[in-house]
Amino acid sequence: MEVRGPVMCVLLMCYIFGHIITSHNNGFIEARSSSKYGDLEIEKKLRTLNKPAVKIIKTIDGEQYGCVDFFKQPAFDHPSMKNHTYHYKMRPTSHPKRETNNSRFGYLWENGVGCPIGTVPIRRITKDDILGLNSLEDKHKPLGSYNTTTYGTSDPYYDQHHFAVGRTPNKGMIFNGATMELCVTAPKVKPTQFSSARLHIQMGDDFIQMGITVNPLLYKDDQPRLFVYTKAGGQQCYNNQCDVGMISVRADFPLGMLMLPASVRGAKRSHFGTFGLIKDQASGNWWFEFDRDAEEIGFWPSDKFHQSSGNNVEWGGEVFTAALPGPQMGYGIYPFLHIRYDAYIKRVSILDANYNFDTKVDYMDSFSDDNRGYKVLDEVKSGFKDAGHIIFYGGPGLDH
Repeated sequence: MEVRGPVMCVLLMCYIFGHIITSHNNGFIEARSSSKYGDLEIEKKLRTLNKPAVKIIKTIDGEQYGCVDFFKQPAFDHPSMKNHTYHYKMRPTSHPKRETNNSRFGYLWENGVGCPIGTVPIRRITKDDILGLNSLEDKHKPLGSYNTTTYGTSDPYYDQHHFAVGRTPNKGMIFNGATMELCVTAPKVKPTQFSSARLHIQMGDDFIQMGITVNPLLYKDDQPRLFVYTKAGGQQCYNNQCDVGMISVRADFPLGMLMLPASVRGAKRSHFGTFGLIKDQASGNWWFEFDRDAEEIGFWPSDKFHQSSGNNVEWGGEVFTAALPGPQMGYGIYPFLHIRYDAYIKRVSILDANYNFDTKVDYMDSFSDDNRGYKVLDEVKSGFKDAGHIIFYGGPGLDH
């Protein structure tokens, strides 16, 4: 049978679309084959990240985590860790000693406990996780708002990251930590976008972030999740997914967990998480503390960073979009200084150069790089009970 021109074109188009690089699963991208990694590199990366687990357990939301020996976490693959003396019973040495509750977060797990003592839960990573995140490469990675001051139109990622934050002025100050209480919201995002509310401490070219993010490429859903993010020594990753990532010390706390229920705008009660990033004065290690009781979750060794203290701190929203319209931030509305109707971060504080807590931070600047999509307002004395210094932020997104 002779195949004529129009038929050949149809066959060619079918072939091309039959090899499209992504498929859509409930509206979210599941990457298949296009990546800067080859198959062998992906398998090697999976072996590095998915360390042998003593057992596999599930959260109450049905998500799988491997219980990995404390000493086999990805962070211990870093060259600086060859002669370390760290152990899972570690806690900040400059803090008052207290008994550790090893089952404090047991309610997050189907088994009611978490992992066995001496192991830590690490979320299992799939090939699609790696392909999805690398489909956008570096431009999808979190940033600090200070980085935008050096951007110009020649930068390939210009105008794709946006911020609405309260931040310390760039005046040569030294910071050894910061804290916040963060209202949990569930902003609407598209598959290749993210919307985060976070604490960010900049240490020269390095930084640590922590907070809540809605990130379909990272988690394959549109739900708010707890995250930490590390950039150190030219490497960067979420949670504990690389050798500069956080070292977990708890057997019952899952990084990347769902933060539900999310707050409902206008409700009398909002849902929040309490975060702290504190440098231990004795060791210099940076500690992630969570919940009102400041439970120590994990740490970053000081020698992984080129700078020992922070030079800038910021609290607020960050979004990324590869194309317009942009994602929502917070509740998807501009703030107007009301705790029931605005997304907010309250009780902000910093640990200063002398290791004293400053709960006023009355020298903070408000910064939004584009008020057409996102805005921020902050009040040192808000009038809301026990709120302390509070930052209101949010917006519907650009080109809404």
